[in-house]
Amino acid sequence: MEFVSDYIALWMFIIVMVSTPGPANMLLMTSGAQQGLIRTLPFIAGLTVGKLALNISLALGLMRLIEANPTVASLFVYFSAAYMAYLALRNWTPAEPGTTTSSFTFWSGSIVHPMSPKTWMMATLALTQFGESFTSSAERLLVVPLSFLVAQVFFAVVWCALGVVMSRTFKQSMVMHRALILVTLGVIVWALLQ
Repeated sequence: MEFVSDYIALWMFIIVMVSTPGPANMLLMTSGAQQGLIRTLPFIAGLTVGKLALNISLALGLMRLIEANPTVASLFVYFSAAYMAYLALRNWTPAEPGTTTSSFTFWSGSIVHPMSPKTWMMATLALTQFGESFTSSAERLLVVPLSFLVAQVFFAVVWCALGVVMSRTFKQSMVMHRALILVTLGVIVWALLQ
């Protein structure tokens, strides 16, 4: 029975972490509002691949390397905040409806999660607090990243769909687009100060 409770605890943690607002989710909502779900799918695929690669890398030992170099970790936090702010601000004036912007591509999405302090925090906590309860390192290497993968795909579509609904509700309003960007910047600053 302890085995089942370990999985449930991990999955509850992942659901709460992945579903809550963060820089990546705010970028998804902005992209959904500006481009729609279908045109955001490459960005979602990039986000998913980037997060999976980060989770596997951390499980294989990248976490220990970062912990041993706190200066690198600090520089990384500021660089990642600057990158996400750049992605958000590139869309200050959205493209014409129905066109894909170069900000929300597979490649730009693939580095969002590896650059996100929130993602590093949640992956590190999942591996250290929940992953330790799994008996083998192979199980930890599979269960934690694959659990994040399932949650990431589901909630990425949800956040993008929220952006689509907002865009339709506010009729592609420039004020709404810029408000989303400002909220995204606020979340980035909040994450930076944590």
